[in-house]
Amino acid sequence: MLSSPLQKYQQSSVKTASPGQLVVMLYDGAIRFVKQGIEAIEHGHIEQANTSLIKAQNVVNELMVTLNFDYPIAAELVRIYEYMIHLLITSNTKKDREPAAEALSYLIDLRESWASIAKPKTSSTTTGMEVRG
Repeated sequence: MLSSPLQKYQQSSVKTASPGQLVVMLYDGAIRFVKQGIEAIEHGHIEQANTSLIKAQNVVNELMVTLNFDYPIAAELVRIYEYMIHLLITSNTKKDREPAAEALSYLIDLRESWASIAKPKTSSTTTGMEVRG
């Protein structure tokens, strides 16, 4: 059961979002978790770094499973996502912020692209991604 107004708002936002907006929300989450992971590494908070970077990996995995391979762009995106996961794992195992920072730069660029796509009327047929519920 949702207890706070913020949780209720967040759940409502997800339920009413378009597929493109959902993708942008996933990017926002991944970006937030990578930033938290980098900050935790910088402050020597190893456990928090691990937790945040694993959450970021999970979001990138979710982005990967939403790809619609009927569109050629999906093959390119899966390679980018796989590379980002590699960077996040490397950052987490070595507790090195640089690989995570590289992944963050890709996430920010892709998020901006999806945000511009999601503004107009968006459907899975125009974006090459399909969000399954």
